[in-house]
Amino acid sequence: MSSPQMVKADAAPTAATVDLKLEVVVLPVADVDRSRRFYEGLGWRLDIDFANGPDFRAVQMTPPGSACSIHFGKGITTAEPGSVRNLYLAVSDMATARAELIRRGADVSEPFHFPSLGAAPMPGPHPDGRSYSTYATFSDPDGNSWLLQQITTRLPGRGFSSLDVATLTELLKDAENGHGQYEPTAPKHHWSDWYAAYIVARGEGKTAEEAAAAGTRNVAAILQ
Repeated sequence: MSSPQMVKADAAPTAATVDLKLEVVVLPVADVDRSRRFYEGLGWRLDIDFANGPDFRAVQMTPPGSACSIHFGKGITTAEPGSVRNLYLAVSDMATARAELIRRGADVSEPFHFPSLGAAPMPGPHPDGRSYSTYATFSDPDGNSWLLQQITTRLPGRGFSSLDVATLTELLKDAENGHGQYEPTAPKHHWSDWYAAYIVARGEGKTAEEAAAAGTRNVAAILQ
């Protein structure tokens, strides 16, 4: 089984310097209260539930660990209820995620994988346990569908969608190693100034070398 190949552009575009963070995805639903009960049952955080008269209502909810939320309600979209398909939810452990969602009332499919890009799906997790390659689906009461994708190791430059304890522990160890190489020849400084810049850079998808350079620049800037 061959590994997928990254498609390279003829010329690398210049990276954007202004943050553009996906904040909210709108879901079209027919029954606002039913949708709220469903997503609350899944353990999603209720952020707002605002109404302005009989024709407008906006509910915002956020999946656990997600930086992006969902909106649904009345008067916020003209899309057909249930017309949104395959919104991705990244999980680090498919078996645990499925068990939790099923326990909370979601009708989650069995895991499946694609043997190669563009191929038909096959039952079961990816046989090699490859990151990005094991999936499962479920839908809300209107039929808006979600696609669970197991991600254990992110592609270079993808950063972190969220930090759990295990990931942050490894990141701190990584920062400790990098700072250990920097410290013997570094000016006197507080370790947190280097660590903070390093961790933020890694969270933005920078390599360890680029993050180390960011830590060094931050210390230099503070000491000026």
